[in-house]
Amino acid sequence: MSFRVATATIGLLVPCLLLAQAGAPKPKVDPVKWTLRLEPDAAAPGQKVLGRLSAAIEPGWHLYSLSTPGGPNPTTIRLASPALATVTFWEPQPKRAFDPNFKADTDTYEGSAEFLLDLEVAAGAPAGPAALAAQIRYQACTDKICLLPARRTASATLRVDLAARAVVAAIPAGYTVFQPPAAPPERPPAPARANPASQGTLQFIVVALSFGFLAIFTPCVFPMIPITMSYFLGSQTGSRRQSVVQALTFCIGVIVLFTGIGAIVTAVLGPFGLSQLGANPWVNLFIAVLLVAFGLSLMGAFEITVPSGLLTALSNASNRGGITGTLIMGLAFALTSFACTGPFVGTLLAGSTAGDRLWPVLGMLVFATGLASPFFFLALFPAYLNRLPKSGGWLTRTKVTLGFFVVAASLKFFSNIDQVKQWNLLTRERFLAAWIVMLFLAGLYLLGLLKFAGHSDEPLSLWRLSTAALILVLAVSLVPGMFGARLGELDGYVPESTATTGLLGSSGGNLKWVKNDYRAALETARQSGKPLFVSFTGYACTNCHWMKANMFTRPEIAAALEKFVLLELYTDGADAVSEQNQKLAETRFATSAIPYYAVIRADDTIVETFAGLTRNAAEFEAFLSRALRNSSTTA
Repeated sequence: MSFRVATATIGLLVPCLLLAQAGAPKPKVDPVKWTLRLEPDAAAPGQKVLGRLSAAIEPGWHLYSLSTPGGPNPTTIRLASPALATVTFWEPQPKRAFDPNFKADTDTYEGSAEFLLDLEVAAGAPAGPAALAAQIRYQACTDKICLLPARRTASATLRVDLAARAVVAAIPAGYTVFQPPAAPPERPPAPARANPASQGTLQFIVVALSFGFLAIFTPCVFPMIPITMSYFLGSQTGSRRQSVVQALTFCIGVIVLFTGIGAIVTAVLGPFGLSQLGANPWVNLFIAVLLVAFGLSLMGAFEITVPSGLLTALSNASNRGGITGTLIMGLAFALTSFACTGPFVGTLLAGSTAGDRLWPVLGMLVFATGLASPFFFLALFPAYLNRLPKSGGWLTRTKVTLGFFVVAASLKFFSNIDQVKQWNLLTRERFLAAWIVMLFLAGLYLLGLLKFAGHSDEPLSLWRLSTAALILVLAVSLVPGMFGARLGELDGYVPESTATTGLLGSSGGNLKWVKNDYRAALETARQSGKPLFVSFTGYACTNCHWMKANMFTRPEIAAALEKFVLLELYTDGADAVSEQNQKLAETRFATSAIPYYAVIRADDTIVETFAGLTRNAAEFEAFLSRALRNSSTTA
């Protein structure tokens, strides 16, 4: 079976990557217009003035009252001026109805709304004009979408006139007085913490570089090292400097091709597309099938080849010699090695969906640098060329062993589909059983107890024995995880346990979580007097799984979390609930990232937030302690 990898792989990736870009609504910039007028516009010190703050709302949109319950952002008004002694807010009767955006009853205004401001001029206000500016923060929504909270200012001029006659403005029927909550006391700034994205980037770089080094020891790459180096060292000039220049040019050709693949992926996805792919079932299915194909190819089931016409054209171009010919030779080498490097490239591009938008380019750049490094190193130190081990059966064994690991890696993406769809077919137990079997097969293969047709028998070397032993030890160490035991770093990659009892439990220890029900959790917080701890999480979120399995189960963290009402809001599912949770995160917290943690008072005001993964238990405990302390402060 032959695959046109150089063109077909990217061609298949493009439509899958574009799935995340479709259907995004493009809301209006601002569907609400604000104006402020005064009645009367002139008053003496000590007299009162009625301010009319009017909101003109476009059809189909609504905004929320000053005291609306539930999840949306209520409208808030602030007006402070040296010319004023007191300000009292009055709001009209809102419309109480079920809000599909927040799955709760909310108080809204449609069409128009007029808020009244009962203003008393300060006794010492100097005569003359005084500018008044009402600062409004509000959230506009339709029945399907909500905009991020907006801030606007409506201004009017009050003329302080010592001779002005007092005019008493009556508050119309249907209005109720509203007293805005006092601002919470100043709290010390949160301690500085490392950017979780930067921590993830460093780990991604290490993985990409490791993949580049591993790809060297494959049958498509390793035998080409002495052949290519002989070409450099036997060039017409024969000078050391020329060999180094040619090797460097060759390496640049390799790096350009793989980095170009990453650049294409980044260009297709756009600035925010990567973060939307991690839980997409179709993208995960494509990646999983692709990795299975690559893994079977490494095991020898079929061969992945590149279009012969393309290779012929590159080969002819490289025969021109000089810098250009060497650069093209590097491109040709990168393509011909794709049969072995493809699994590494596919896995890195799949892993880049969990990071920054530049991760595809960065991953390919680092991977290609590691892959090309021996060519440049041997050009600097050609004496080491004779010390390279000879090609032989060990290359085939390395390739097949990598095939087992690539097939095992594909299970992660099949698991993502299962968790997002909530099918519960690939459970933690079955997932780990499959991993254990794949690792055992790889270990048995290296020991020579599992044989493939056409593979030669060779004496068992110490390196083979050691590698097989490490793989088998890893397989055995996964067995306790099938019964609920924590697996450390691997917990981020395996499904959560669905057992209600066991070494781990369903929620990380004995903590009890409310799932996907903000109203019920908030009501529980009100009745219990505890603050609400909200975890925005995901079924396919690696960092979320790690935090729940390894951070929340620490004794000091678990003890702190018991003082909260605990709520999990999943944002990456394929159901309406996940869509609603995502909308809540975007509209109220201005984030779509997970994991994301927030502590909320029983009166539904936000106390503290914490974004991203942390491995620093003291840092997370300090966040919980600070949030608990501040949540006891009266809003």
